[in-house]
Amino acid sequence: QVQLVESGGGLVQSGDSLRLSCVASGRTFSASAMAWFRQAPGKEREFVAAISWSTALTSYADDVKGRFAISRDKAKNTVYLQMNSLKPEDTAIYNCAVAPVGSGWSTRSGNYDSWGQGTQVTVSS
Repeated sequence: QVQLVESGGGLVQSGDSLRLSCVASGRTFSASAMAWFRQAPGKEREFVAAISWSTALTSYADDVKGRFAISRDKAKNTVYLQMNSLKPEDTAIYNCAVAPVGSGWSTRSGNYDSWGQGTQVTVSS
């Protein structure tokens, strides 16, 4: 069983930056990929970014490309999401997720089987 704990959310102004962190723990942690998803009030959960655990290849949603950067530190079992030039429409609860070994990586939430509790990001205009 993998446990994920996110941190780094908060209230910021439009144009500011935040860095989210997600630490994974559990017996002999490994993964195919880790990803960030977000869910705004009244909206469905949406993909933000993903990173291959082995190769560090990345993928981004179109509306965050050039503003957000996902990275990972394998030694610390941690994935990060650096968010720059934040906009009010980025306001959401951000969850990290793990795709198990052998599942490949995907932008679809169904590919991920472990989820953190989420961290709130609020961007004021």
